[in-house]
Amino acid sequence: MKVFKRKIYSKMLDWKESRDGSTALLIKGARRVGKSTIAEEFARNEYESYIIVDFADAPAALWEAVENISNRDYFFMQLQFIYGVRLKERKSVIIFDEIQKCPKVRQAIKYLVKDHRYDYIETGSLLSIKKNTTGIVIPSEETRFTMYPMDYEEFEWALGNVGAIPLMKQMFETRKPFGDAVTRDLLRKFRLYMLVGGMPQAVETYLGNNNLVEVDTKKREIIELYLDDFEKIDPTGKAARLFKYIPAQLTTSASRFQARSIIGYSIEEDKTAELLKDLEDSLTVNISHHANDPNVGLALHADYKRYKMYVGDTGLFITLAFWDHSVSDNIIYQKLLSDKLSADLGYVYENIVAQMLTANGHQLYYYTWPTESGKHNYEIDFLLTEGNKICPVEVKSSGYKTHASLDAFKAKFSDRILRNYLIYTKDIRKEGDITLLPAFLGIFL
Repeated sequence: MKVFKRKIYSKMLDWKESRDGSTALLIKGARRVGKSTIAEEFARNEYESYIIVDFADAPAALWEAVENISNRDYFFMQLQFIYGVRLKERKSVIIFDEIQKCPKVRQAIKYLVKDHRYDYIETGSLLSIKKNTTGIVIPSEETRFTMYPMDYEEFEWALGNVGAIPLMKQMFETRKPFGDAVTRDLLRKFRLYMLVGGMPQAVETYLGNNNLVEVDTKKREIIELYLDDFEKIDPTGKAARLFKYIPAQLTTSASRFQARSIIGYSIEEDKTAELLKDLEDSLTVNISHHANDPNVGLALHADYKRYKMYVGDTGLFITLAFWDHSVSDNIIYQKLLSDKLSADLGYVYENIVAQMLTANGHQLYYYTWPTESGKHNYEIDFLLTEGNKICPVEVKSSGYKTHASLDAFKAKFSDRILRNYLIYTKDIRKEGDITLLPAFLGIFL
């Protein structure tokens, strides 16, 4: 598989230099997001030798060695024999791939780190699912990084374009317009990223043939893998159904994800919460909670029974939205490529903004309240905090510049607001105290 430049690599370097083996590095993320690839690339470049222990496909001898992991000398000797690699003290790293499949080794990390002969990198998904943690003590000697799908800058790097994003950031910071022609060209490139998505295998497929039909096929394979995982977590199929219905739920005017309408009103509230926790732990979804009081310390005012759910990768989201249709019938592909996305498909832009904000480290929150007539709701799609103030974000799928919800929010909470953002599909501009940003500049929020 092609190795793409990923931002997490520099964080891994910082870990190696600053921790000097005092912690193991745990890279968590959704399946097929590139964890194993970046771990091996890092090991190859930064150490004299390395061993990859893949618990998803380990030989019988490995499991015998694990049973004797408390005897470190024997365990390390066995690893070197099994994998034919000589380990060098403080110059080698052992990668435990798919660590969730071997809880015993994860628990032993504390003692392996204390031994201090080698460095350790763990990769895994579904790390907190009960069956992966039952009966073990989760080690505190882990430095944990979350790996997300390739962001827009990483996607541009993959396409060989290293100069565009720094220039975009400069324009974002100065609030200077690009001009209509340049904005259209940049939005076209950004829409390609939305269609392909940031899963490395989908990006590699696109680079290989520029064929979106084959890209869609690759994305379907990844989604099938996720659905299989959900079936293993929850054999009733409810977790898989929740995931599959994310696009349909976002098209409704409801102010929350209606889980019970999907999996049955008779299900206990605790069971629903458990399913959602498992979905969140899979890192295949991004969940936004309703902020009952939109103020600094949003987590203190979050309503965990009211939430919206987004797919972690927008490329997968688009494929999932038309799961029962072939790519040739997928109107989102057609309309995004031709820049004719109608208002009722605006949830695609909402999903990509959720993805960008999550990648930047934001917890997702939104806010709704009744209009004056009481017949409808105002809604702020995302709330960000900066210092002791908040920044409301409203998302539009077109160049339409009306922003009734943002205006009403400003009137209601003016003393709490630092900046107001409208994300849409035209050039950057200021309109009073609202900053209107083309969608691709969402990567800087």
